[in-house]
Amino acid sequence: MAKTTLTISSKNYSSWSLRGWLLAKFSGLDFEEIVTAPDDPSARAEILLLSSSILVPCLRHEGATVWDTLAIAEYLNEICPGAGLLPADRVQRAHCRSICGEIHSGFTTLRASLPVNLKGHFPGFKIWSRAQADIDRVCTIWRECLAKSGGPFLFGAQRTMADAMYAPVVTRFMTYDVRLEPKLAAYARTIMAMPEMKEWIDAALAEPADIEELEVEY
Repeated sequence: MAKTTLTISSKNYSSWSLRGWLLAKFSGLDFEEIVTAPDDPSARAEILLLSSSILVPCLRHEGATVWDTLAIAEYLNEICPGAGLLPADRVQRAHCRSICGEIHSGFTTLRASLPVNLKGHFPGFKIWSRAQADIDRVCTIWRECLAKSGGPFLFGAQRTMADAMYAPVVTRFMTYDVRLEPKLAAYARTIMAMPEMKEWIDAALAEPADIEELEVEY
């Protein structure tokens, strides 16, 4: 039987790769990483938001090839139902899917204005008003989820696909010194303290290559 693989791009810059990787880790699926080179044209297009068709991350498992991050999440939930990638409650499942869909298709100004850069730290970074609107919406989503669930994760004690989908936003807030109210800051710390996040960040910091377009302080 062929090995299960997950193709990803830069661990320092790729928000979508981080999401797919966390989803696979949360599911408990045993997989092998395939990392595309930073100078690979398709990887750069994905990282720099220049491609409308994002083919990374890509999960290959028992004959299935799945490359959309939400599709990967739903596929992993199907083959690993005990992992709890979706809440057990019907209403919570609908809420979880809704906020995952929102981060998957929206927040374009946030993505462009505050690109993921785990090596970077830009205190005092000037945030544009449209990006601030996206930040405010993310904070509203987190606030509502945590108020209903009690935390420490968005839907309670169990990590779900929502935490994987919003983890890159947490790193953006850390990189660009976005101030958060105490409960949201505690959630951000919870995400950053996960062993999986620490493993990913350690690998990101060890990456030798930088993408100049994402290293400009503006």
